[in-house]
Amino acid sequence: MKTLMLLMTQYDARAVLPVETVCRDYFQHLTPDKFVRKCSAGEIRLPLIRMEGSQKCAKGIHLQDLAEYLDQRRAAALKEAAQIAM
Repeated sequence: MKTLMLLMTQYDARAVLPVETVCRDYFQHLTPDKFVRKCSAGEIRLPLIRMEGSQKCAKGIHLQDLAEYLDQRRAAALKEAAQIAM
């Protein structure tokens, strides 16, 4: 099943997820502030959506971008597992 479809089901088809939700479900080891810093610095390759131009505005992650990120992380894990099995 496609990751995007699973995420749409999980999050009731919301297009943009608040940073706090993404942290809670996928980056438990990071605070929302640290997550935003890592995204902004390119350490976590997820585009951050700012709802306004202000620095203190609400921030989120588009569902499609999260699905692609998870698929990329899975592909990297599969590649690593295949190399270990050799």
